[in-house]
Amino acid sequence: MTAIHRVWPALLLGFPGALVAQDTLRPPDGVRVGIEYRPGIRPSILVLPGRGLDSVRAILARDLDYSDRFEVIVLGPGDSGTAGTNTGAHTVNYGLFRTLGAEYAVEAAPDGPGTVLRLHDITAGVVRREQRYTFPAPFDVGFRLAVHRAADELVRWITGTPGYAASQLLFVVGRQLYRVDSDGTAATALSATGEQILSPAWSPDGRRIAYMRFGAGAGSLLVQQLSTGQRLTVAGTGTALNITPAFSPDGRLLAYARSTEDGTDLYTADVTQNCCVQRLTVGRYADNLSPTFAPDGRRLAFVSTRAGQPQIYVMAADGTDQELFAPFDFGTTGSSNAPEWSPDGAGVVFHRDVNRSPQVFVLDVASRRVRQLTSAGRNEDPTWAPDGRHIAFVSDRSGQRQLWVIDMTTGRIRQLTFTGQVRLPAWSRRLTDPTTGPN
Repeated sequence: MTAIHRVWPALLLGFPGALVAQDTLRPPDGVRVGIEYRPGIRPSILVLPGRGLDSVRAILARDLDYSDRFEVIVLGPGDSGTAGTNTGAHTVNYGLFRTLGAEYAVEAAPDGPGTVLRLHDITAGVVRREQRYTFPAPFDVGFRLAVHRAADELVRWITGTPGYAASQLLFVVGRQLYRVDSDGTAATALSATGEQILSPAWSPDGRRIAYMRFGAGAGSLLVQQLSTGQRLTVAGTGTALNITPAFSPDGRLLAYARSTEDGTDLYTADVTQNCCVQRLTVGRYADNLSPTFAPDGRRLAFVSTRAGQPQIYVMAADGTDQELFAPFDFGTTGSSNAPEWSPDGAGVVFHRDVNRSPQVFVLDVASRRVRQLTSAGRNEDPTWAPDGRHIAFVSDRSGQRQLWVIDMTTGRIRQLTFTGQVRLPAWSRRLTDPTTGPN
């Protein structure tokens, strides 16, 4: 028996205009509800072997591991503990798996044209839950997302809240737009070679994306339907430079920054009717950019240079009541950029210069206190996973700018991408509709 090894290493928008060497995190308090799930303790889980469905089992095991809710056990050739069938299910040797330290086991079994997933409680020696799935064929474009959704359901069975496997990330390499699964596989180019793309963003339902495209002397904002590829130029963005789009929680509005010779200001446009442009800030030669909506849609956090260096501000969604949001220490920390509001509304993640090197911080919205999450290398452009406990960010700690993921509860950090020079990631919410899978 071998356990999946865990590494706990020491933890772009470039706009013109102190911890110890090892990254550290403090687990937050909290209670989770589930099947005999003990808060603060990660139960041991394994995926049972069997005939067929190897790719399904591999994806499930990886998703359970990356959820950071469990200690995943990998079985050796002599540790299967299964034999024959009994009313269509494997006879599981619960005693053997107890000696291996397992508390739960996941069984994937063929069932006619479908697949049955069973959750075994090894301690109690019973099947706790089971559900039948009809997965697309492994070569189908929707296969991986369907299995990811099943993995998220397994996490919910045990912990009471789903995982984040059924989500995807957008990012830019060389101004070409890509999409990748939450486990770092199935990377797909979404823009044509030669197009110059920046500032990707997801709609709340995951069916649309927005981004800036250079062309004809301007940077226009486009909204693209993922299922059809149809693209719409957002009203009011056909001229000048329009950047950093962000959807409102209901998907109706797109907030963005428009840059002219007089400065950079924030606007919103109704992208359901493609009309109704509204200006939110008047910069007077200052720059205001990178808007991000609170989950209730009532407030926007954003970056402004009105006091000198870029810092994080907040305002009402109509542009009123603008004030400094994230406090900073003069002479100790520098400019702040790329804010993103957490899915639960409790935090805003952003990057801030520390000794001329960007590091990831989280602002606690209620207390207005900030906490530094990273210190190793240059770390920037953070984005929240839909579970609100994982954050992806760009880091050069491996020698090249790649996407990394940090779990805020355990402090585990892992590399997500291994290609190109990555910039500007954006993490989707959970994708529950098969049409939002890879095209």
